[in-house]
Amino acid sequence: MTGLHRSHVVRSALTTALLSAVVGLGCGASGNDRAREYFPDMARGPAYKAFAPNAATRTGLTLQAPVAGTIARGHQVFHFGPGEEEAARAGRELANPLPLSADTLEDGRGLYQTYCLVCHGANGKGDGPLVVAGKIPTPPAYTSVRVAPFPPGRIFHVVTMGTQKMPSYAALLTPGERWKVVAYVSRTLQTETKGRAAP
Repeated sequence: MTGLHRSHVVRSALTTALLSAVVGLGCGASGNDRAREYFPDMARGPAYKAFAPNAATRTGLTLQAPVAGTIARGHQVFHFGPGEEEAARAGRELANPLPLSADTLEDGRGLYQTYCLVCHGANGKGDGPLVVAGKIPTPPAYTSVRVAPFPPGRIFHVVTMGTQKMPSYAALLTPGERWKVVAYVSRTLQTETKGRAAP
């Protein structure tokens, strides 16, 4: 072997050994330790809290307002405003998109017992525990002359927007859950006693 060739072989062997050592150091961490990284910020960027200042944004804030006209993923736009006229329009234009199955009614019953029973009572007569305790005014019975004729879309509007003393439940129940409650109220609590309407 010539000196030039030997020098080239030695240089190649040293380069290979050095690269193997670097790779070995990067991969040598145990399952509990982080391995050495060449550019750690490329794998994990700095974390910012939602309300913390942030020099990387135009406004200087981490939390940014949504772009005008955008809708959050999973959000369904409700094209009805508050008030009696809009509630009546919702009654005419909205229909329950869920199948009226035993599962839908059972889910609606569970949601009703969790969110509605406390004011409206177990049978929708307006005699829930908060009413009996004198904490809130008596809501109308679902079989009352005023509420019994409400179509499902109008009941959905009331649950979504609230009415008079009743608050909106849109933040607590998804649209699908609200429709399940509506199905339970209109098919069970109103239907069972349609013939004997309360005042």
